[in-house]
Amino acid sequence: MKKFLILLFTAFFLIPATSSITLAGLAVQDEDNDRAREVFEEFDKRRAAVTYETSLLEMRIIDRRDRVRSRSMRQFTHTGDNFSRSLTVFEAPADVRGTGLLNLDENGSEVQMLYLPATGRVQTVSGSQRSDRFMGSDFTFEDLGAQNPDDFEFELLEEENNRLTVKAIPKGESQYSSIHFTLDTERYVLIKALYFESGDKAVKELTAHGYEEVRDGIWRPSTMIMKDLAAERRTELEWKERTLDEPIPDRFFTERQLRRGVQ
Repeated sequence: MKKFLILLFTAFFLIPATSSITLAGLAVQDEDNDRAREVFEEFDKRRAAVTYETSLLEMRIIDRRDRVRSRSMRQFTHTGDNFSRSLTVFEAPADVRGTGLLNLDENGSEVQMLYLPATGRVQTVSGSQRSDRFMGSDFTFEDLGAQNPDDFEFELLEEENNRLTVKAIPKGESQYSSIHFTLDTERYVLIKALYFESGDKAVKELTAHGYEEVRDGIWRPSTMIMKDLAAERRTELEWKERTLDEPIPDRFFTERQLRRGVQ
C-alpha cells in the first residue's frame, strides 16, 4: 500500500511539473523563432525598399591559385508589392557579352530564364538546374533567385551585440538543408550567410562589405564575396555604379529584351 501511495504521489505532482517546464520551454522557443522571422522579414523589406535600381558590376572569379577571371555586367531591378524583377546582362569580355539572366518573381512564384548568344535560345532554368553554377561563378541560380521569408522556417540561433543569427530551413525544393544568416539588427543588413547541404558542415560562405546608406535607413553593400569552402575558390561582386529611383521600362523585363541585351 505504501509503494502505491508513493507512485500516486509521484504521478500527481511530478508529471504536471515536468509538463509545465516543457511547455514553458516551448513557449520561449516559439518566441525566439518569432523574433528570428521578424528580423528576417524587416531585412527583406529593406532589401526591397528601392523600387528601381540600375547597377554596373564587376564579377571576379578567383580559383585556389588566385588566378582571376573578370567580367562586367549591368543589372536592372524593379521591385513592388508582391513582385520583383531583375535583368542581368554581361557586357565583357567578348566571349560572354550578351549573355543574360532574367528573374521574375510574383506572389512567391519564380521563373528564371537564361539567354546564351552562342545558341541564340532562351532557356528556362529548371528545378534540377538551380544548383548549377551561374556562368562558372560560385553563385548558383538558386543563390541569385528570390529569397522570400515565406519560403523558410526560422530558428533563432544567437543574438548578441546587435547581431542575430537565424537558421533558415527551406520549405520546398532546395540544394541546401539550411542557411545561417547573420544580420545586423541596427541597419538590418546581411553580415554573413553560411550554406549547408547536409549535416552541420558549411559548404559555402557569403559575406557583404562596404555598406553605404543610399537612402535614410536603407543600406547597400559595395562588395559581396561568395566562397566555395570545399573548392577553396571564391567569386567577388563589386558595384562600380548604382543608380536609384530612375524608372526602368517594363520591356526590360521580357524575354525579348533578354535576347536583345542592353541597347
